[in-house]
Amino acid sequence: MKKQLFVGLIALLLTQCAVAQDNYTQYVNPLIGTKKMGHTYPGATVPFGAVQLSPDTDTLPYSVNGKYNADVYKYCAGYQYDDPTIVGFSHTHFSGTGHSDLGDFLIMPTTGKLQLNPGTAAQPETGYRSRYSHSSEVATPDYYKVKLEDDNIMAELTTTTRVGVHQYTFPKSDEAHIILDLMHGIYNYDDKNVWTFVRVENDTLVTGFRQTNGWARTRIVYFAMTFSKPIASYGFANFKTYPYKGFYKRFDQSNNFPEMAGEQIRAHFDFKTSENEKLLIKFALSPVSTANAIENLRIETPGNDFATIRKQGEQKWNEELSKIKVETLNKDAKANFYTAMYHAFLSPTVYMDNNNQYKGLDQNVHKADGFTNYTTFSLWDTYRALHPLFNLIQTKRNNDMIKSMLAHQEQSVHKMLPVWSHYANENWCMSGYHSVAVIADAIVKGTNTFDANKALDACIQTANVSYYDGLGEYIKRGYVPDDIRPNSVSTTMEYAFDDWSIAQAAKKLGRMDVYNTFLKRSQNWKNVYDASIGYMRPRLSNGSFRKEFDVLSTNGQGFIEGNAWNYSLFVPQDPEGMIAAMGGEKKFIPHLDSLFTMHLPDKFFEETEDITRDGIIGNYVHGNEPSHHVAYLYNFAHQPWKTQERVRMILKKQYKPDVDGLGGNDDCGQMSAWYIFSTLGFYPFAPGSDDYQLGSPAIKKAILQLENGKTFTIDVKNQGDKNVYVSRVLLNGKEFKGTTLKHSTILGGGVLEFVMSSKH
Repeated sequence: MKKQLFVGLIALLLTQCAVAQDNYTQYVNPLIGTKKMGHTYPGATVPFGAVQLSPDTDTLPYSVNGKYNADVYKYCAGYQYDDPTIVGFSHTHFSGTGHSDLGDFLIMPTTGKLQLNPGTAAQPETGYRSRYSHSSEVATPDYYKVKLEDDNIMAELTTTTRVGVHQYTFPKSDEAHIILDLMHGIYNYDDKNVWTFVRVENDTLVTGFRQTNGWARTRIVYFAMTFSKPIASYGFANFKTYPYKGFYKRFDQSNNFPEMAGEQIRAHFDFKTSENEKLLIKFALSPVSTANAIENLRIETPGNDFATIRKQGEQKWNEELSKIKVETLNKDAKANFYTAMYHAFLSPTVYMDNNNQYKGLDQNVHKADGFTNYTTFSLWDTYRALHPLFNLIQTKRNNDMIKSMLAHQEQSVHKMLPVWSHYANENWCMSGYHSVAVIADAIVKGTNTFDANKALDACIQTANVSYYDGLGEYIKRGYVPDDIRPNSVSTTMEYAFDDWSIAQAAKKLGRMDVYNTFLKRSQNWKNVYDASIGYMRPRLSNGSFRKEFDVLSTNGQGFIEGNAWNYSLFVPQDPEGMIAAMGGEKKFIPHLDSLFTMHLPDKFFEETEDITRDGIIGNYVHGNEPSHHVAYLYNFAHQPWKTQERVRMILKKQYKPDVDGLGGNDDCGQMSAWYIFSTLGFYPFAPGSDDYQLGSPAIKKAILQLENGKTFTIDVKNQGDKNVYVSRVLLNGKEFKGTTLKHSTILGGGVLEFVMSSKH
């Protein structure tokens, strides 16, 4: 009997160890990137969730005295680690963007005298904000906890896909309040709030909506909020008065009146609490209606058990994080890797209700038929590595995201695929039409479940909207003239790459007329290359190159988020042609070497407010995406060992498991996707191709769980911090030559073995 008991205990311990090993959330630190310019948020969300429930540490006006307020840039995600106070917890956030919106429906618990102003960071006692300490702060996937010191309230947050769940532990108080601030928002333009509405349905249910005119110009979000105990009393304050006073004379709306509408509203809901009493709030969002928000709430959170909801969120994260199982040299590397996966799986976000309804680009209600509809498409960033990562390990989601893009195109009056879109709006941000690269990547790799020919037609239509951002001139002349459009060179370069991706999809589908047309367009990069100086250069309508020109400057030189140095290397569709144009390998290699070693003048940093010195290596700007393929260019110049050492250097310098551990904006997961690929040892150099370029893996072992049921294992021998060079590669036990790995090879499953060395 004792022997059986002993065996049983051993089995139990082994089972517990196995469960612990499968808890990938323990390696994730959502606070990474919350300091300086990473622009990540630490709050609760499930993978690709429609709700991002997170603390906001401050809110600043977008402009002061009619001028842009540079300090507002810090708050793209609403939270800055060094701030001493928390204003409240809002339900929508972007992760890692360089511009912002959102910050909807801020909730803040308080006690004592009612205050409906947020106060200031210097004097939080003048409002409802509170001091806090990082010593009480806990951030893990789908869970956030912090003590609000001024009111002695413990705040805990978790979510489902469409519901934010708050649990506040109060002290004993006859004056406990929940503040609902509908004025609050990230990037507060003077006229951002168009209209808000709140309706008290009964003593535990509140509904309403918020309409804003921010980055998204016509955005409406509906909500339904429930309390775990009846409201004792409530009231509203409208912080904008109106000329017509007749209605207000007939009704006193300030206390216990069941509805309020206006541009600038804050509401309060009052309770009496006993010592350590927990108040649960469930807050559901909908893009369509309050009725749908109520349905979302009832379907996703039928009970009031905070711990159960939190556990379900953790399980969702473990399911997603387990798609790549890695062994690393140390715990810091594992934290970096799984936090990168966490950040990569935050967006795009689900944008439809449980009944599949969503608000379309045409502002009508649509129903997603057979797919999950997504929004938050930061495509100028994410087409480079994030969507190729999805295409590899989130194949079904990536297909649904593309179907969402195709629905966007159908609803567009321009019949264009999304450029940078969120919440039924096109922001028209950045250059290019990079949806086509995402679509082409799926078609070429054969992973598409959408109608490939119909999707290609949408790509062709998008690439021929002549009035979009100099596109007509580009089609006519082969370049965007600098005297007609700003950022003319980078726009030309981005268009040329997108055209190449369309050509690759057309070739895959046997549509050779389309292939020939767009392959020719993909060579338009040559039209802005000035061979006399060896750089891309702005070109005027008369065909001449602009005379006043500085290859290091980013200010009005024809480029966006880069300079002539950076963009002269942006020809991923034709690296061999680019190297030849620059004088061949003998001239190109020292030129590329100098990118990483040169010293930039101070004026470079003065001109570029969104880049810190921490994010730059020489003139290589890792925080700006046009450089993300550059380290892999050495492969095309027959010096792969330099790709290997550069990749490992970038990994080490730009990614650290600290609050300021990101060398630039994470940009909706693109920076994280670069880390994931490069750590694994290969990178999607040109999305729209079946090829990856090999680099230098920084893990000991990785197992990719593919959606076709197969696994692809990366096994690294003789790994070490100094062993950055690849001396040998084997695929399924056989010698692997060259630096190009096929996507089809990965999908077939197998083992890719790297043997590392300290010498090349």
